[in-house]
Amino acid sequence: MTTRVLVVCGGGASSGFLAQSIRKAAKQAATEIVVDARSETEIDEYVDRIEVLLIGPHLAYMEDKLRAKAEPHGIKVAMLPHKIYGRLDGAGAFKLVQDLVGQEAQA
Repeated sequence: MTTRVLVVCGGGASSGFLAQSIRKAAKQAATEIVVDARSETEIDEYVDRIEVLLIGPHLAYMEDKLRAKAEPHGIKVAMLPHKIYGRLDGAGAFKLVQDLVGQEAQA
């Protein structure tokens, strides 16, 4: 099954680099994943197409609002740690996605 992920930041640019890095990590793990990167203003367009929402750490002040938009649709939500986001650590972000999806499988 392909996991669909949306990474959001203020403008969608920095999250685009992280999304690319996540795709590389998933490919190395032979895992099917679709990762899009967008501005937080575009979440409403994706709620019916994603399983995981990753939020850039600089949007911490919006976390409750973004969770309120995503979680009613069954979307797993995580705030990206500064360390992962700042380093564009695709492997770390990919692990976070795997952990979130794993939680769903165990529920």
